[in-house]
Amino acid sequence: MTHEDAGHYSAKHATDTKLDPKIAEAIRLKAVDGRITCAAAHKIAGKLVISPADVGVAIDLLEMRIEKCQLGLFGYGAQKNAVKPAQGVSPELQEAIKASLVNNRISCLSCWEIAERFGIARIDVSAACEALQIRISSCQLGAFQ
Repeated sequence: MTHEDAGHYSAKHATDTKLDPKIAEAIRLKAVDGRITCAAAHKIAGKLVISPADVGVAIDLLEMRIEKCQLGLFGYGAQKNAVKPAQGVSPELQEAIKASLVNNRISCLSCWEIAERFGIARIDVSAACEALQIRISSCQLGAFQ
């Protein structure tokens, strides 16, 4: 969705998509001023034992914004994102990233898995992708494809 679509997130979904009341309540409890962090959304998914995508759909239906992406890609106010290209990328990390590419992009989930495997912060994987000029796609919450 573009910035012009802000506030019309539910339009991404079929008109008959239903809002799960349990998910909606959990989101409302964590949201501040119509915004919820990526981390809070993922915690809700874990607590309710549902997919992050299900939480993302509910966030959209509630017309809320997701902020502070854990990969540093969006939701950081005027500066837009928090990720900066890494100064250097180890050959092992570069190999892991390149092995995860699909159509020259890496998914959000793959970035998370690589971060866990290497014992590094998620934003460090994102920074490596920036340095390698690799785009990240398929947000687990559905914020971007």
